[in-house]
Order: sequence, then C-alpha cells, then structure tokens
Amino acid sequence: MKIFHNKTILVTGHTGFKGSWLSIWLTSLGAKVVGLSDDVPTNPSNFVASKVGELIEDNRIDIRDKKSVEKIIQQCQPDFVFHMAAQALVRPSYESPLVTIEINSIGSANILEGLRTLNKQVIAVMITSDKVYDNVEWFSGYRETDRLGGKDPYSASKGMAELVIRAYVESFFSMNDKNVRVGIVRAGNVIGGGDWAIDRIVPDCMRAWSNSEVVNIRNPHATRPWQHVLEPLSGYLALAINLKNSSQRHGEAYNFGPSAQQDCNVSVLINEMAKYWDKVSWNDISSSENHLHEAGLLKLNCDKSFNDLHWQSTLNFEETVRMTVEWYKAFYQNEHSSMYNYTIAQISEYMKIAKSKNILWANYD
Repeated sequence: MKIFHNKTILVTGHTGFKGSWLSIWLTSLGAKVVGLSDDVPTNPSNFVASKVGELIEDNRIDIRDKKSVEKIIQQCQPDFVFHMAAQALVRPSYESPLVTIEINSIGSANILEGLRTLNKQVIAVMITSDKVYDNVEWFSGYRETDRLGGKDPYSASKGMAELVIRAYVESFFSMNDKNVRVGIVRAGNVIGGGDWAIDRIVPDCMRAWSNSEVVNIRNPHATRPWQHVLEPLSGYLALAINLKNSSQRHGEAYNFGPSAQQDCNVSVLINEMAKYWDKVSWNDISSSENHLHEAGLLKLNCDKSFNDLHWQSTLNFEETVRMTVEWYKAFYQNEHSSMYNYTIAQISEYMKIAKSKNILWANYD
C-alpha cells in the first residue's frame, strides 16, 4: 500500500472507533493524516488509549459547520478523504432524530461541497452503513443494487446520506475531467479492540467483565455477520487505491462483510469471547423490557467487492474474537500504558494472516 506514503489524508471522525484504527494504519504507511471531529465520543477510547492525537493533525470541528469544514479542506489540500464522522448508533437516533439526520446527511453534503472547491485530484471514500438497506430480513445477503430504506432515524439518515452522495456524483463529479472520484462503502457489526460505544455487545461485555459484573443482553438470538474492524478498513483502502488508479469504479457502492461462516447469534459470540476472559457471566433480559426496533438478521453480499476489487475478508470467526478480546485484556491489564504498539502489532498480524492466505488485496501497492 505504498500509494498512501507521503500523501495527505483527511479522516473525518478520526476520534471514533473505526476512525482511530484507520488513522493509526495510515500513519504506519507513511501518510500525513489530518483529522476532523467534534470530540472524542467515548471514555475510554482507542483514540486516547493509542495516543492517536500525537500522530496526526487533530482538528475539532462540527461536521455540520460548513465554513469550518471547507476551510480545513482548503488548508490541507487532501489527496484522499475517508468520511467517517457520524452519529453512528441506533438508540441515540431515537432520542435525537434531527441531530442524527443533520450529522449524517448534511455532514456528508458539507464534505462533498468542500471537495468541489479543490483544484486537484482527490479520492473520497464515503462511509455509510449496512443499515441503509430496506431490511426485510432475507437469509440471502443484500446486494449494492437492492432497495435502500430505513425503519429507524439512524438508518434513514444514512439512506439520506447516500442520496446526497449520489446527487453530487451525478451533478458535479460525473465528467471525466473532474478532479473528484467518489466511492461509497457499506459495512456493519464491526468489533475490535478500543470500542466503548454504548449499547454495543462487545463494549458492554468488556465494561462489565472488567469489573466482574454481569452483563445484561437485550437480544441474544439476534444474528449478525461479525467482522473485525480491520476487515472493512482494508476494503476502504482497497477501494481508494482502485479509484486512484482508475475512474472505472467512480460513484460505485461496495459492501464489505465477512464470510457466511461468521453469521452467528449474540449468545454464540459471547460464549466465544468467554474463552479468552476468566469468570464471565451474562443475563438474558430480552423478555423483561420493551426494546426499540432491532433487526433479527442483517447480512451483506460482498461478491461485487471480490469481483471488482479482489477484496475478501481475512479473519475467521475465532481469529476475529480472539484479536478483539486480547486487545481489551491488554488494555485493562496495562491501563496507564499506550496501546499504540499493541494496535500496530495487531495490524501487522492481520496483514501477515492475509498474505498467508494469499488474499489479493493484501499485495496492493
């Protein structure tokens, strides 16, 4: 991935879970990373634990502030943009639907509007969500051509973002001589070290188990295609490289998800996590409370990513869970030490596994 060396890369949402991992990965490749985010969303966080702020240019700006977003884009003159800044949780979207819609849709528009002012080539990877699909809980995975929808404010806001992106691609970036090339990526149910978001199964377990507490599980029978955080990030990087080398995929959307063997329900995930943590316990509260709408099944078909980008997931279910829990164990055992070296070591391990399995994208330059 030498293509990112000495390049200026704008990462919005760099203080978040996926954004912090991507920032670390890109800096390890020799990139100059410019971050744009309004705040660190959780405490603890991978951003703080791995001291990401010491590696990059750390800008604290609300993605809804159009003038400030445009100013940062003009100042840094990015070669690549990875737009991750979002209100990324379903439950808060019910509590603050307008805020969620503004951040996820208007925020995306502000990034694209800022890119319109550049007089250089830039590759923009716009991250939305697997929840953009109109989920009728098919057992077959959703393809990029399937209908978009949304039964909750979060899902709807991501669908709105996709409409915004499509409008900008078709209206302003469609000509061959345009400087901006755009890719859209959809992924979900990402786990890995350093995620402490609320109402997420792995962070809930880690918080409870680190204090020898019982974790309450809302929906142990919900099935998800679990994937490590590095899986979709590798897809984002693969798409960015493809867009840099050719305009053929410009404006296209891509799913990134694990193989079908990783479709497991929550209880299976918890039991696998328990193999790497002593004295764990959990309580099924699915019948004791009124819960917000939550899909029982949601999976993606990633054939297009494989055919166009030669991308496929690297880790199996056991590797995914092991790497995730081992990161948290290292954090809680060495809470006052930087997790940067451990995070870098896991990125190196991930790449080593990918190359050992002869996965094509791992050899991209």
